[in-house]
Amino acid sequence: MFDSLNPLQTIRSQTLTRIAEITAEPKPSYQIDGQSVSWNDYLKTLRETIAWCDRMINAENPGVEISQGLCK
Repeated sequence: MFDSLNPLQTIRSQTLTRIAEITAEPKPSYQIDGQSVSWNDYLKTLRETIAWCDRMINAENPGVEISQGLCK
């Protein structure tokens, strides 16, 4: 049986590492030879990758539910 969680967890971990790298030393967006490079868009894409991984991992483990109790 193929364990599909391991690759998803690897992708998620690598993406979190990349986010940490680019936010440690942020760079400005720029244009070169008519091509635009937007670090904000890149960071947004990385964050969307994390959200996608979370959805896929949660779909593989539907029995896991996180809840928060309130005390009065």
